[in-house]
Amino acid sequence: MAAGEGVRLTAWVRGKVQGVGFRWWTRARALELGLVGSAGNLRDGRVEVVAEGDKAACERLLELLRSGDTPGRVDGVTERWDVARGNVEGFVER
Repeated sequence: MAAGEGVRLTAWVRGKVQGVGFRWWTRARALELGLVGSAGNLRDGRVEVVAEGDKAACERLLELLRSGDTPGRVDGVTERWDVARGNVEGFVER
């Protein structure tokens, strides 16, 4: 993906989302949607999800994160939108 193409979604997910397969589940959904990026645990118990690609696909991932149909328990999701940086390949768990 070239710089300036697509969008970059950063989402911080609160709740019981560490140690329950949440990052793996997020990676699987992102790959199904054709997104690149990462899902990583933060020290405060949240998971940070960074996804780049088509805006509609990123919006769908955000819907899935908020759906209540995830491993663990999601209490809330905070989001930030930006232009894609284009320096990411694949989708990894951190």
